[in-house]
Amino acid sequence: MRTERIKTDVLIIGGGTAGCFAAYVIGQKSNKKVLIAEKANIKRSGCLAAGVNALNAYITEGRVPQDYVDYAKKDAHGIVREDLLLTMSERLNHVTKVMEDLGLVILKDEKGKYVARGNRNIKINGENMKPILAKAAAEQENVTVLNHVNITDYKTEKGKITGAVGFSVNEDIFYDIDAEAVLCATGGAAGLYRPNNPGFSRHKMWYPPFNTGAGYAMGLLSGAEMTTFEMRFIALRCKDTIAPTGTIAQGVGTRQVNAHGDIYETKYGLTTSQRVYGTVMENREGKGPCYLRTEGISKEQEQDLYKAYLNMAPSQTLKWMEAGKGPSEENVEIEGTEPYIVGGHTASGYWIDNNRATTIEGLYAAGDVAGGCPQKYVTGALAEGEIAAEAILEYLDRKDDRAVTENKKELSEIAAAKKSEYEAHLNAPRSLMNAEQLEEAMQKIMDQYAGGIGTDYRYSETSLAKADEKIAALLPVVDTLAASDTYELMQIYELRERLILCRAVIAHLAARKETRWHSFGENTDYPEQSEEWMKYVNSRMENGEIRILYRDLITKESADSNTAAKGAGER
Repeated sequence: MRTERIKTDVLIIGGGTAGCFAAYVIGQKSNKKVLIAEKANIKRSGCLAAGVNALNAYITEGRVPQDYVDYAKKDAHGIVREDLLLTMSERLNHVTKVMEDLGLVILKDEKGKYVARGNRNIKINGENMKPILAKAAAEQENVTVLNHVNITDYKTEKGKITGAVGFSVNEDIFYDIDAEAVLCATGGAAGLYRPNNPGFSRHKMWYPPFNTGAGYAMGLLSGAEMTTFEMRFIALRCKDTIAPTGTIAQGVGTRQVNAHGDIYETKYGLTTSQRVYGTVMENREGKGPCYLRTEGISKEQEQDLYKAYLNMAPSQTLKWMEAGKGPSEENVEIEGTEPYIVGGHTASGYWIDNNRATTIEGLYAAGDVAGGCPQKYVTGALAEGEIAAEAILEYLDRKDDRAVTENKKELSEIAAAKKSEYEAHLNAPRSLMNAEQLEEAMQKIMDQYAGGIGTDYRYSETSLAKADEKIAALLPVVDTLAASDTYELMQIYELRERLILCRAVIAHLAARKETRWHSFGENTDYPEQSEEWMKYVNSRMENGEIRILYRDLITKESADSNTAAKGAGER
C-alpha cells in the first residue's frame, strides 16, 4: 500500500451530523486546520442521508430546556447524565436557527411561528438537510474532506491522542494522520443482531447498516471508558418496510391496537421501550398482529402521510400504493426491530464530561457515539458537535506540548504495525470463510443467546456466557480473512468492530442484574426493576477483556459535573 501522511490540528472521524457541524463551527471560529475523514461521502452519509421530516428535539413555545431533560430522564427510567442532557437542551433552538440560516426549510404557520408536532418536535422539509450541512462544512477555508477513507484505530502516546490510521476504500492507500485533537463522530452500531428481514433485504433496517460501531471499538481498544451499552435501542416500526411509526402516531394521533382492536399501549406504559414491550407481549399471548389504528383517518391526513414517507422512507408509501389500500382503509402493522447500540436514542457510548471530552486526553465524542445523553436526535447531535468544537479550540489554545505529534520521517510503531496488518489481509491466500459468512454467524449467536428478536429480546446469565464464548471464538478467525481489494478490507474491519462491540454489549447486559428497560433488555434471571441498580454500568477494555465499572448517578445538582464525570467509582 502507498503511504500518505497528513498533519492537521483537528481530525474529525465521521462526516455525519455531529462531525460536519463541528467542522463548520471550527471553520467559523478559528483558522485551525480541520480534516474530516469519512468512510462514505459527507454529502449523503450518516443517519441524515435520506433526510427527515421533523426535528424531534426542540424546545417549543412555553417549554424550557429542563422540560426536555425531565422527558429524556423519564423515558430512560433514570439512567441518564442530567448534566449532559441540560447542556445539549440549552442549544437545541440555537443550532436549529443556524441550520435555517444555512437553507433548511422549517414549516411555519400564518403567524410565522414554527409548526410544532407534539411537545418537542417541529416540522421541516428536510430531504436535503445533509447536503446543506455538508456544503457548509466543506466550504470553510480551513476544512479538508477525505471521503471514502476508513479509519480503524487511534494513535495514542502516554494517554494522549496523537492521531489515527486508516485506508482508502477505493485505492491501495494507507493513511497515517497526526492530529493535536480528535473528535469521534462515527455514529452508533447496526448489524450486531440478526435483522427483521433475511437475505437480500437484510440491510432494510432502522439504523444505517454502514454504522458498525467503529468509534466504540476504537475507544475500547485504546482503553477509553464507555457507558451503558446494556441500554440497547429497539425501534417500533412499520412491518417489512421498517419505516418510522412516530410519523403516524404523532402526526395523526393513532393508538396501538391488537388483532381484536383492543388498545394496549396504556396497559404496558408509554415510554419508547414500553411501546415495543407491549407489542411483543400481545404477540406472545396470541393477540397479534399489532397495528397503529389508522382506519378512518381523513383523506387529507392520508395524503400528508404519503408525502411524509416519500421524504424519508418511500418504501412505505410504495407499499400502500402497491396494495391499493392506504392507511385510511387499513391499519398499519407494526413490529420491533433487532437491537442497536446508539447513543442518540439511548445512553450508550463514550463516558464524557460536559465538554464532550473522553477519558483519553485530546479525544472528544459527539452525536450517536457519545454516551449518557439519550433522545438527542439530529439537533442534539448538532449541539454536541458545537460543544465539542468549542472545547477543542479551548484545548488547543492551552496545549503546550505540541511537539508530541510533530511530523516524523518514519512511521510510528503503531502506524507501521497497522499497515502491515492491512497488507497481510490483502496478500493472504483466499480463506475458507469470508466476512459476510462470519457476520451471519455473529448475528445468529447474538440473536439466540444475547437477546435478539428470536428470543423476544430475552437473555439469561447462562445464555450470555454462551454468547461471549462463541463471539470470542470468532475474533481470531477475522485475522485469517483475505481481502482482494480495500473494499473487502473495509468489510473485514467492520466485522472486527462489530465483534469487539458485541463482547462489550454482552458484558454490560450481564453486569446489570435487573430488567430496567423492557424489551431493550429482558433479563430472565432478574425480571424486575430494582432501585439498587440506579447507577451507571461502565467499562474499559484491559488486556483484551472487558472490565466492568459501576458509577454513581450524576444529576444537575452535581457541584462539578466535569470532575464527577472523570471520577472513578469502581468495583
